[in-house]
Amino acid sequence: MAKKTKKVEETHNLFRQYSSSRDKWALHAQEDREFRLGVQWTAEQKRILSERGQAPIVVNRIHPAVEAAKAMLTTNKPSFRVSPREDSDNRIAQVMNGMLEYIWAISDGNTALRNIIDDYYVCGVGYMQVYQDPNADKGKGEVKIRDLDPLDVYVDPNSRTRMLDDAENIIVSRMFTKDQAIRMYPMYEKAIKNAQTDMYSDKPSTGRSREEVGAIFPEDTETTTRAVGWGESDEYIRGYERYHKEMIKYHLIHQLHDDKELLLDEEDFLEYCQKPVWLIHGQIVDDPSTAERMMGKLTQVFAEQKKKAEIEGQSVNEVPPPDVKKLSFADLIVQKAVEAIEVEQPRVKMCVIMGDKMLYERVLPTEHFPVVPFMNLHTRTPYPISDVRMVKDMQEYINKTRSLIIAHATTSTNVKILVPSGSVDMREFEQKWAQPGVAIEVDFDQGNPTPVQPLPLPNELYQNEQTAKNDIDHQLGLYEMMMGNSSVAPHTYKATISLDEFGQRKMKSKLMDIEAGLRRAAEVIIPLMQQLYTTEKVARVVQPNNSMSEIAINKKLYDDKGNEIGVFNDITVGNYDVVIVTGSTLPTNRYAQLELYMDAYKNGLIDRQEVLKKTEVFDIEGVLERTDTIAKLEQAVEQAQGQIKELKGDLQTREREVYHAKQKAELEKFKGDLDKTSTRAKAAGTVFEKRLDDATGMIRKEVNEASKETKDTPKSSKGSKKGK
Repeated sequence: MAKKTKKVEETHNLFRQYSSSRDKWALHAQEDREFRLGVQWTAEQKRILSERGQAPIVVNRIHPAVEAAKAMLTTNKPSFRVSPREDSDNRIAQVMNGMLEYIWAISDGNTALRNIIDDYYVCGVGYMQVYQDPNADKGKGEVKIRDLDPLDVYVDPNSRTRMLDDAENIIVSRMFTKDQAIRMYPMYEKAIKNAQTDMYSDKPSTGRSREEVGAIFPEDTETTTRAVGWGESDEYIRGYERYHKEMIKYHLIHQLHDDKELLLDEEDFLEYCQKPVWLIHGQIVDDPSTAERMMGKLTQVFAEQKKKAEIEGQSVNEVPPPDVKKLSFADLIVQKAVEAIEVEQPRVKMCVIMGDKMLYERVLPTEHFPVVPFMNLHTRTPYPISDVRMVKDMQEYINKTRSLIIAHATTSTNVKILVPSGSVDMREFEQKWAQPGVAIEVDFDQGNPTPVQPLPLPNELYQNEQTAKNDIDHQLGLYEMMMGNSSVAPHTYKATISLDEFGQRKMKSKLMDIEAGLRRAAEVIIPLMQQLYTTEKVARVVQPNNSMSEIAINKKLYDDKGNEIGVFNDITVGNYDVVIVTGSTLPTNRYAQLELYMDAYKNGLIDRQEVLKKTEVFDIEGVLERTDTIAKLEQAVEQAQGQIKELKGDLQTREREVYHAKQKAELEKFKGDLDKTSTRAKAAGTVFEKRLDDATGMIRKEVNEASKETKDTPKSSKGSKKGK
């Protein structure tokens, strides 16, 4: 209890010390805020102008210039690029990149960045706070970002660096009603109710009248509420969030078996030492599921070897059992298989105080302050100078010039008459002079009334006012053409694009300040994510083409038996570097960019989806889906046409083959018929020959028989005949 009380008193003393050191800067910041909103005349200046018959006119050139600069620097949301610092999985780095986009989306980062850049230009510094919201996502918690009022941030005045790395303390303090504080910290309701009411306010007062402009700031609301006494809300309490760095003892672990490094605090180190580890045949296995699978396989092999030995009649004792030992990481540290070194690392410690009661304190897992400054003109102090202060005199010159011009115009429309003293009744003269078409009787004996015309204003006066406006724009990094002034634009399209890019070079000097702050914020977000997001989570991010992508982190993987075998996209381990894509928030010339992408698409360097991302087509997914369908149908038709051509060719080939086959068949048939005719002719010839032979044989036979008969006739017969 005494320690908490001492911490509270120390915080109160630091707050008052830091508040006193920044009084002058806070007054200037408040003046610049009011000046930007049009509160540009003091009460004394208004009185003097009124006596002169001049109006306190305000020609506010600063506000549109600041808005134009904000619009240019926040045209697009920033793009982060995360890379692993060690030989880690690049897929996890891409997941971290997606998580940064997710946190930017759920925190409405675009609005926060606009407010920060507004403070950057007007107050000289804007602040972004990275914090963990324990009530978000149904009580699971989310890492978020938000902008802070620069007058609510109190920094060690001895700090010299732009990012306040050397600051001893940073205190975020503002007034709350007790009801507000209880809603923010419901678990500390009793302490907040018993806290001492604090009516102290160090908000600066500039003495300028804001009634005509109607500008209201937080201190105005607090003062009015306390004066009126609206219910319980008039019981104000000051809240403090104090951040300071402490050296915390850690254990640097180097696992020689997998070359993995861990940085553990005392509590995590004790838990680490008790974790089991297995030594399987000399191999260190620290994953329980892997060790279980390996031991199961070894047991199965051992059983098979024993069975084989029994079959072969060998001794079972000769089969070596599996060499498995269950140890702990503490044993590996003793055996020098794991190196453990004690180191001290700076970490930011946060304590939250309401009134005179400390609510809680904790050590954040980061060495950088979660309050990130975006400083404008850094003077190596926590109190930078704003652009509004740099152009304040120029704005006052514009107001005085315009007031003089209006006064001269008023004088010119009301002619002054020099009237001799006593020559006329002045009251009657003025009444008649104001009436049109009325004759005025004048006694000229005492002199003639003489009209007096004011001297005309030189043209240089009007030119000087325009020059002063241009000077204000240039101070903020703006040029006429960048704000759409066509009179100063070149006549050619290419020249306009070139000048637009050249004009952004001065703005890029401002952009470097913004990108440095965004990079530091991302460096704080990553360790806070690793600490908070330890369970399975699915984040959804809207892509530039209006598509929705899901990112699953810390997703547990199980085997067929339901045993956990690992964690997919485990973001709780590893160190990462992050950078901001240069110029990602600046505007781009859409037509020039589209032309560039079209040329790349025609040359085959990118696909059409990348081109569509650079257009204003709303339904990109639908266009891609329809074009893909058309492309698939065209491809199918082309394939069908090719197949038809092939079939036509095959058909023609088949027709030719059939034709030739028919011709060949007819030829073969003809040859067959011819063979039959030839065969019949041969057969007929053979028959004829046979018959001829038979006939010849018969004739020969008859001849032979006839000759034989002749030979057998008796000679007597021959002689008698002869005698006769």
